[in-house]
Amino acid sequence: MNDVAAVRPLMQREVLVHALYEAAELEHNLMCTYLYAALSLRDGEAEGLSSSEATAVRRWRQVLIGPAIEGMGHLAAVWNITSALGAAPRFGRSNFPLEPGLLPASVVVKLAPFNEQTLQHFIFLERPHDSTEPEGEGFSYERGYVRGGGSARLTPMGMNYETVGAFYAALGEGLRDFVAGNGEGDTFDGDPGLQLSPAEVSLTGARPVGCLKTALAAFCAIVEQGEGAPHDSVGSHYQKFLGIRAELRALRSANPAFIAAHPAATNPVLRRPPRPEGRVWLENPEAVATVDLANASYGLMLRLLGYAYALSGPSQEKSLAVDLAIGIMQAVVPLAEHAARLPAGPSNPNCNAGMSFVTLRDAGMLSPGRAAPVRRALRAAITSGGRARRGWRATPPRCGAAAVVTQPARRARLRPRPGRHPRRAGGQGDGPGDGIRGRRRASRPGGRGRGRRAHRRRETRPDLRGQALHPFALLRDRRAAGVPRQRAGAVDPPGRDPGRATRRDRP
Repeated sequence: MNDVAAVRPLMQREVLVHALYEAAELEHNLMCTYLYAALSLRDGEAEGLSSSEATAVRRWRQVLIGPAIEGMGHLAAVWNITSALGAAPRFGRSNFPLEPGLLPASVVVKLAPFNEQTLQHFIFLERPHDSTEPEGEGFSYERGYVRGGGSARLTPMGMNYETVGAFYAALGEGLRDFVAGNGEGDTFDGDPGLQLSPAEVSLTGARPVGCLKTALAAFCAIVEQGEGAPHDSVGSHYQKFLGIRAELRALRSANPAFIAAHPAATNPVLRRPPRPEGRVWLENPEAVATVDLANASYGLMLRLLGYAYALSGPSQEKSLAVDLAIGIMQAVVPLAEHAARLPAGPSNPNCNAGMSFVTLRDAGMLSPGRAAPVRRALRAAITSGGRARRGWRATPPRCGAAAVVTQPARRARLRPRPGRHPRRAGGQGDGPGDGIRGRRRASRPGGRGRGRRAHRRRETRPDLRGQALHPFALLRDRRAAGVPRQRAGAVDPPGRDPGRATRRDRP
């Protein structure tokens, strides 16, 4: 371990926001690494496991996905605190592997398949501050360094910390000092409607932040649930990973040849890297196509989450953006699983591919404004992904759920725009048969449109948001949070008597 310099108070808003950006990147990176390891695990006896091994590995997969989902909640909490301070949340991050200096030398982040060394690395990252757990083999920087300076500066700089829990403790202390010097009213001056809330998603961290108490409670929940939890904290990430390590060692004792995961690549990349050290260049065309689609979907998901934070809620448009993001996340999971089972290419024999979680140069939000252009852009991106999936020579056996890539496009088309009614004339829909004029054209000989029956079927098509295709679907279970669902098309047109039947309602 390096000698850690004392963390100076975060007494400037810009410095505090800069630290929150690092917290968002850190949570984002950890979530990706947990998912990568979980999706590299073998599945059942068909992939070379015994019955007892298959049961244990299946349980490990769920345990690893659990912290990834909880990490999404931690990320939402950091985003909400950032928004409460009047700043735009940070949705992007640096690509894997992270260069030294972006995080302290004690926090190494890279994509690696599940094995004993990777698991030990996760334990090290989630360890309490007084833990003596060593770092996993192969996860240390060649050269140590200490970030930060000894004097206070106006320009934000990365602080140094040994554990993630110590980082959040410093953030909480800095926020207290900032509120003491500026007052809560001037500190938390952001629009509360821009934050994520239970009206959009049922994540533990998606709770509105409007004062010091709620912000500190969010930091405390992050530490207790995950990074830096005490040794005796039941259900923390640290304790869960210790449980997996004990089971792994027992199974290895019974069967020394036991291998729990596929040989997925460490830090896979889609283009020939200028510095090949520590990276695996993917050359297999099928693997490249799979990872390319997964990365594109992942990038669109980030843009949708950014767009949700640009909309004031609760609103249908904000909920739609979050629903689309979660639907795309569901599609990414089977693609990443399939990639971990494909050969990387001739330059890396005995090595499989893996999703690289490439981020755009600027993972900024979609610009808010008129809803129709945004929806058209979303449908174009999602539909192109569906065409890429259909262009494969054969549908991968693990990618049946990847059909959900095309479902968000239909969902974006079916949901009404805020304040507009789908039955009113004026082109509210996307097809020539939408609206009263389109239905009249459909009734004429040779007229365009799909007719009243097709229009009625389209309006009454069931909502796809309730389909539980993957464990990530639990993020969308807003009913568990006591939030009633809004039915698409439930807005009455101006001047209509709700008790009076219209021509469409009459038999």
